[in-house]
Amino acid sequence: MTAAKALKVRSGIIKRDTTETQISLRLVIDGQGAYKVSTGIRFFDHMLELFTRHGGFDLTLKCSGDLDVDQHHTVEDVGIALGEAFGKALGDKKGIMRAGYFVMAMDETLAVAAVDLSGRVAYVVDDKVKVRLVGDFQSELLADFFDGFARGAKANVHVKTMYGRSNHHKIEAIFKAFARALRGACSRDERMREMLPSTKGLL
Repeated sequence: MTAAKALKVRSGIIKRDTTETQISLRLVIDGQGAYKVSTGIRFFDHMLELFTRHGGFDLTLKCSGDLDVDQHHTVEDVGIALGEAFGKALGDKKGIMRAGYFVMAMDETLAVAAVDLSGRVAYVVDDKVKVRLVGDFQSELLADFFDGFARGAKANVHVKTMYGRSNHHKIEAIFKAFARALRGACSRDERMREMLPSTKGLL
C-alpha cells in the first residue's frame, strides 16, 4: 500500500435540523471537486459548487429552509454546517498547514482570502457589493455565511474584494479565493505529520 493510500480519508457528515432549516451534508476534504448542492437559492448553489471544485473537495449538500420568510436562516445555517463538517473531517488537526491564503483574479476583479484553522472564531468580510441582489441571492448575507462558517469550523476567515466592476465577479472571486485558501490550510505537511501546528498544544 502506498503512503498516499494509507492516509485516512478526511470526511465529515453533518445533519442539522432546526425549526428554520433542515440540512444534510457530506464533505470529503481530499476529494476531486465533485458536488451535488441544493439550497433553494440558485446563485448560492453556484458559489458552493465552484467553492467545491476550486477547493478539490467533494460535497453533497441538501438544505430545505424557510425561504418564504427570508434567505438568512438558509445561508447562515449552511455556513455553520459546512464549517462543522470541516472541523469534524480535520479531527485533531495534527500535520495540517493550518493557515492558508490566496489571491484570485477573475477578469476585472481581484479578491483575497486568508484562513487560519486556529480554534478561535473571527471573520471579516469586505466584498464591495452595493446592490441588494446578485442573481437571486441577498448580497448582505455573504457576511452571515462566513460568520457561520467561522463559528462552525472555529476558524479565522478574512475575505476581501480589492477591486472590480461586476458584483457577480466580486462574490465569485471571494468564494474561489476562499476555497483555495482553505485547501492550503487543510493540506498536510509531511514533515510535521505527528505535530499539532501550535505551540499551545491545542487548536
